[in-house]
Amino acid sequence: MGEQSTVRDRTTADAGSRGEPIRTGGPYPPWRIELGELDRRMGVRVLEQSVERVVATMPVEGNRQSLGLLHGGAMLALGEAVGSWAALIHASTRGLVCVGVDANATHHRSAREGLVTAVATPIRLGGTLTSHEVVISDEDGNRLSTFRITNLLRPAR
Repeated sequence: MGEQSTVRDRTTADAGSRGEPIRTGGPYPPWRIELGELDRRMGVRVLEQSVERVVATMPVEGNRQSLGLLHGGAMLALGEAVGSWAALIHASTRGLVCVGVDANATHHRSAREGLVTAVATPIRLGGTLTSHEVVISDEDGNRLSTFRITNLLRPAR
């Protein structure tokens, strides 16, 4: 059985800062979330990041489809980002990177305004595969979408 990495201390970061490193029991420092171009364009802000949980928000404004609802593709992009960040934090504590091998979502409802929050939690943190569930909710706590993502852990090239 492989050694499990445990988080002893959590830190937070927003879109403009990297924060202090998360301390873990592993020999490698965890990867810190860096927003990509699409994340910045969609207005994503990271509120919390650890091996156990990644939390980010995104405004509905600027991410609506033609009927005035939050675009399903925007929820997919948010779920992919938050789930991938969670997997990469886990992989990095083992000195690895990860690549997505499966992603799927169920949209339950949508939003017209405000912020949505995505929370990624592990389903399984393995040494080869890792799976996360990302729940996207509105400001009233209504579940908008359930996103599942599986990543393959591998050495960096």
